[in-house]
Amino acid sequence: MNEASVIARPRAGRPTREQAEARHEELLDRALDHFLDKGFEQATIEAIAADVGMTKRTVYARYADKASLFRAAVHRAIERYSIAPDRIRATDVGDLEQTLTNIAMLRIDLVASPQGLKLQRIIQTESYRFPEIFTETYEIGALPTIQFLADLLERETRAGHLAIEDPMMAANVFMSMVVSGPVRFILSGVPLRAKDLERRVAYGVRFFLSGALPR
Repeated sequence: MNEASVIARPRAGRPTREQAEARHEELLDRALDHFLDKGFEQATIEAIAADVGMTKRTVYARYADKASLFRAAVHRAIERYSIAPDRIRATDVGDLEQTLTNIAMLRIDLVASPQGLKLQRIIQTESYRFPEIFTETYEIGALPTIQFLADLLERETRAGHLAIEDPMMAANVFMSMVVSGPVRFILSGVPLRAKDLERRVAYGVRFFLSGALPR
């Protein structure tokens, strides 16, 4: 065995970078669960560390306090909650009404996912204490889809199919009109049946378009 092979071998018991990162992600996942189940005030570093099999010292070596860990856990959840650009672009199928329906369902399905529900509930309960998480959720999670929709509405206006003066405002109004209602049902724990959801979204899309058509 040559000297180079001895030097290249990791020290016994020392985790690799990949293992360390996996443990860190597990910490953030478990921390998010604790903050959701107990709220920020009742969740403790001690309980979170024990759940992951870490010492408090290990957690504090990375996060100075509970607030820092909370922000990191929620920020990671927001990043995972965001939709990839190619999925947003794939909603555009050439037919405007169907494209708007696809955009609405993309947002609704995202909120209805386990990760989406978890994040929305934490935002509802803790955004008064950490207002930045509401802003981050909008800017990272929602804004790319809204900007895509605004660009779509502007394109259709230039083509003469719509008459929208402020595409960005219209995109936000669309989300409030078509998406927010079903989302409230989902977050209440009583989601709409699939047939009722489809009817509600379809009606909202048509109603939005009726107000956006050239006169």
